[in-house]
Parts: sequence; structure tokens; C-alpha cells
Amino acid sequence: MKKLDILAAVLAIVGALNWGLVALAEFDLVATIFGLEFGETNAATRVVYGLVGLSGLWLATRLPALTGRTSHTEERHSVHA
Repeated sequence: MKKLDILAAVLAIVGALNWGLVALAEFDLVATIFGLEFGETNAATRVVYGLVGLSGLWLATRLPALTGRTSHTEERHSVHA
């Protein structure tokens, strides 16, 4: 799962940087890479945006494991094991 976590993190960073560029400079890097104007989309850009969104969801569900924090239930089980 570590490779998937890394891929998700990279995609989330790409998405965050793209949104930062949109906010600061009205520049859509993903659209530009695919030869489109700001705000335009096509199948390729929608795939990228979709993957960025899925990466965010993945990282949100994995956050406790990635930070080394576990739930109270898991902590109780590990203490008694």
C-alpha cells in the first residue's frame, strides 16, 4: 500500500498546486498541459481531476495510518496482545 499512498500523495500535491495557480494567477496547469484554455476540460483533464479527487479520498481514509495514529479500539487490542 505504500506505493499507492505515494502515488496518491503526488496526485494530491499536483491538484493542490494546480488550485493554487488557479487562485493566484488564473492559470490552469492541467488544462495547459493538455493544450486547453483556462477552464476548458476534455476527457484527459477530467481523468486527471478525477484521479486527484480519488487521491484526496484515499489519503483522507489513510490519514490515521499515515500519521501513526490508531483508534482507541486498536490501541486497547495492542496493549492486551
